[in-house]
Amino acid sequence: MPESPAVPAARPTPSAPGDLSAEDGKLVILARGARGRVGAVEGAAVRDQDGRTYAAASVALPSLTLTALQLAVASAVAAGATRLEAAAVVTEASTLDGAGHAAVRDLAADAPIHVAAPDGAVLGTVVE
Repeated sequence: MPESPAVPAARPTPSAPGDLSAEDGKLVILARGARGRVGAVEGAAVRDQDGRTYAAASVALPSLTLTALQLAVASAVAAGATRLEAAAVVTEASTLDGAGHAAVRDLAADAPIHVAAPDGAVLGTVVE
C-alpha cells in the first residue's frame, strides 16, 4: 500500500482565555484525560453532529502509529458520525499535526480545532 503524502502542520490562531464555549471546553477536558490516563504524547476529543463526544490518545506501536486526533475521528466514524462540530488536541507541540488536521477536515471543512497545552491552557484554534 503506498504511503500517503505528508500533510503540513497547521498553526493555530491565538485565542483569548475564556473564548471557548462550555461544550468546547469539555473537549479540552476530555482530551487531557485521555492523554493523562496512559501518559501519551497527546490526547484529543471530537464532538459529532449529534453532540456525542469521542476521546483518544496517540498510539505508537511498531506496526501502527496514529495521532490522538486521527484516533478520535476514527472512533466517531466507527460509531456512525458523518460530521464533526468541533475538536480539541492537548499536546506539547505549538502546531497541529497535519494528519490529525486532515482527518477532521474529511468530516468538516469548518469545525474549529482547539489546540491546548498539557495544563489545559488553550494556545489557539485552527479554523481553516
